[in-house]
Amino acid sequence: MPQLSSSSLLEHLLIGSILGSVFLVVNYSLHKIEEGHVGVYFRGGALLSSMNYPGYHMMVPLLTTFKSVQVTLQTDEVTNVPCGTSGGVMIYFDRIEVVNHLNVNSVMDIVRNYTADYDKTLIFNKIHHELNQFCSIHTLHEVYIDLFDQIDENLKQALQRDLLEIAPGLTIQAVRVTKPKIPEVIRKNYELMEGEKTKLLISIEHQKVVEKDAETDRKRAVIEAEKEALVAKIQYDQKIMEKESLQRISEIENEMHLARQRAQTDAEFYNRKQEAEINKLLFTKEYIQLKKYESLSRNTKVYFGTSIPQTFLEFGEKSLQDR
Repeated sequence: MPQLSSSSLLEHLLIGSILGSVFLVVNYSLHKIEEGHVGVYFRGGALLSSMNYPGYHMMVPLLTTFKSVQVTLQTDEVTNVPCGTSGGVMIYFDRIEVVNHLNVNSVMDIVRNYTADYDKTLIFNKIHHELNQFCSIHTLHEVYIDLFDQIDENLKQALQRDLLEIAPGLTIQAVRVTKPKIPEVIRKNYELMEGEKTKLLISIEHQKVVEKDAETDRKRAVIEAEKEALVAKIQYDQKIMEKESLQRISEIENEMHLARQRAQTDAEFYNRKQEAEINKLLFTKEYIQLKKYESLSRNTKVYFGTSIPQTFLEFGEKSLQDR
């Protein structure tokens, strides 16, 4: 194995030290900021005015440090929060989730006032404070049962109200609170009470179902009765209409018969009147004499002696005179 000269050894050491220095500079100065975050920088513990966005960036190694601050929607989880009720019972909330959003334009002000771990001061500590304030003025039953559904909204409003004053730009979107842990003896009593309430609710709902069925039957009976009454009325009206139609037909027939009788009577009267006028014209003195002679001529009796009617003689004389 060839021996290296002292000059060569020095050159290798120099190159190695240079490479090591470059590696250290690159390792401590090159850094990456993830999407949805911004980078804030500190030098000697003082916040610098510069802020970088997602990507690779360089900084002065050893002298400058940076913190990544999330500016998208995030969820902070506060765990095991103790809370004492107005009756002196200590309960614990296992988990409280706070959905919040930090505006990118407010990052520098909030980090300057509350550090990069601003959520510890503005969210975690505020949750503890507001929750204890709420529990201290309410009983265990109110916190655990009656007002539990209002805790989420109350915490959200309280946090947002304070943030608008001390940290504008940080917005609370939602708060989710899990059911608190309570002493075992009290929990069992609540379970028994809930069981009884459940039975009562089932009984009430069953009663409502029975009442609803009865109401349905009543309405069905009313509907059936109304339908039958309507059908009966329709049938009655139909019969009345039939009777009225028959009566009208009878009246029309009577009127037609009366009209025919009147026409027939008028015709007979007219005929009699015409006959009377004709007879009046025909029954002259001469016509009567003629009918009398015709009647005598049809007489089959034989007259002897002086019993011959005078009319024959008169008629014969008149006939001779006319000739």
